Parts: sequence; structure tokens; C-alpha cells
Amino acid sequence: MAQRIDTHQHIVPPGYAGWLAARGQDAGGMATPEWSIEQALAHMEMLGIASAVLSLSTPGVHLGDDGEARERAREVNEFAAAVVRQAPGRFGFFATLPLPDVEGAVAEARHALDHLGADGVVLLASVRRTYLGDPLWDPLFEELARRGAVVFVHPSASATEPVPGMPAYAADFLLDTTRAAISMCRHGILDRFPTLRVLLAHAGGFVPFAAERMAQACSPDGRQADGLRRLRQFHYDIAVSSSPYAMPSLLAFADPARITYGSDWPYASSRNGRHFARLLDDFPLTAPQRSAIERDNALALFPRLAQAAA
Repeated sequence: MAQRIDTHQHIVPPGYAGWLAARGQDAGGMATPEWSIEQALAHMEMLGIASAVLSLSTPGVHLGDDGEARERAREVNEFAAAVVRQAPGRFGFFATLPLPDVEGAVAEARHALDHLGADGVVLLASVRRTYLGDPLWDPLFEELARRGAVVFVHPSASATEPVPGMPAYAADFLLDTTRAAISMCRHGILDRFPTLRVLLAHAGGFVPFAAERMAQACSPDGRQADGLRRLRQFHYDIAVSSSPYAMPSLLAFADPARITYGSDWPYASSRNGRHFARLLDDFPLTAPQRSAIERDNALALFPRLAQAAA
């Protein structure tokens, strides 16, 4: 029986894909993949996924125009909500918000969480060199904290010039997530808004491996212990990160109750999904650890999905 809860699976509405193509946009060096609910369910069947929380990937919906970004965010969220209604129990969704338009983001968060039944929001780690944690975006975090929202942090391409032959997804994505984590820690996001649950994609980028190195920068007064405490407040998914090299670092650093399964489909192909699922299957976890990572920790974040995982 399918048991896994996938907290990192993407949705690509056809209208959104067409809009990106017309703008010549890709996802950090990856072509925008095809998506359908039938393909998603087939992928889930193959990997033993009972339910998935869908989210939009980079580049999001803001390509320079606030009004257009608000319209696209609403279209994407209405589409995702319709998918959830079509397959109740199999899907949830993180709402897309039009940052850096803070006013528009607050309005869309209210609509998606209060009227569409969104399970949380997805935020890009950075938008035009502004990182999560910047005080400019505090009004959004205040709104999300009032609802005890789950915030999924997904990487984006770096604002710096690309390196020829090095696609953004290979390294820049990991750095983008790491920078966002440091910024949120340094600005005390989870201390000031303790009702938020913040989930970092891809095992937090470089965070587990380099936590001791970056800890002082994560605390406003440079205290090592405080920086480590702040980094341990995050939740971490293992999308494309279940290797025998990454897992020991993540398990040594993060609270085991804050680690969730993710597939990153369809940006990570079904072949890649099988590869990383096999790595997870082969990794020496205890039965309680495996159950926690593959489903129990996600159910603590999204209890309404319990029926699908039963």
C-alpha cells in the first residue's frame, strides 16, 4: 500500500507553462516539463506515494509586473485547488504568492488559505536579490503567522551572472536555499513568528553539512549556540537528497521529527525519482525513522492528509 507523503512535488498548469514559454523562461536551466493529473498519479503509484502537496517551482509568477503577477498567482492557485477537489486526499497544495509585491502577496495568501483550502504557501528563497527574512517582507510573515501556516522555501536561480556550463540547479539552487536560511535565522523569523512551520527544500541546501561554519552568521550577536538553535528550527525535505552522503549529515544535524520525504517530480524525472527512492530504501534507517521521514512527520504538518496515508 502507498504510504509516502510527498511534501515536494510540483504542479505545472498548462496556461502557466505556455506563459513561461512565451517569455523565454526556464527553471534554472531546466526546461518546463509537461504535467497532468494522470501523470502525477502514475508517478505516485510508481514510488508508493499516498499523497502529495503540490507547489509551483521557479521562476514563480513575478517577472517584473505586479498586476500580471497577481493575476498569474490567482490562476495557478485556482488551478491547484481544482486539482485537489478532483482527487481529494491524494493532493494538497502550497499557494503561490506574487513577491516582491508584498501587498499582493498578503492578499493572495488570505484568499488561498481562507477560501481555496491551501495547505500553506511556497516562497522562493530570493527574488531579485532580496532574501526571505528581509524586514521588507515582515507584513507577509505576520499574516502567515496569524494562521500558523506552513511555509515551503524553494530555491531559485542566483541573481549573479551564471557560470557557463554550470546550470543553476546544479549548485546555485543549493546556495540560494542556504542564503535564505541564514537570512531568516539572522532576522529571527522563527523566534518572532513561532507559529510558522518553515520547510526547506533539498535538505536545506548546504545547511546540515556547513552548520557549524555558518552558525555565527545566523545569530545577530554572533553566538555559535544560538545560530545552531535557529537553524534547527527549520523542517527539511529530502527531495533529490537521499544519498548515502547527504543523509548522514542531515540526520546528524536536524531534528528527526522535522525531516520529510520529497520527490521533486516532474522537474526531477520519474527515472530520477526511482533512483533516489532506491537510495532511500537502501539507507539504514530504523523502522520508526523510516515511518517518520516517509509519512508521519508530514502528517504532523498536514493532518488532513491522514486519510490518504492510512
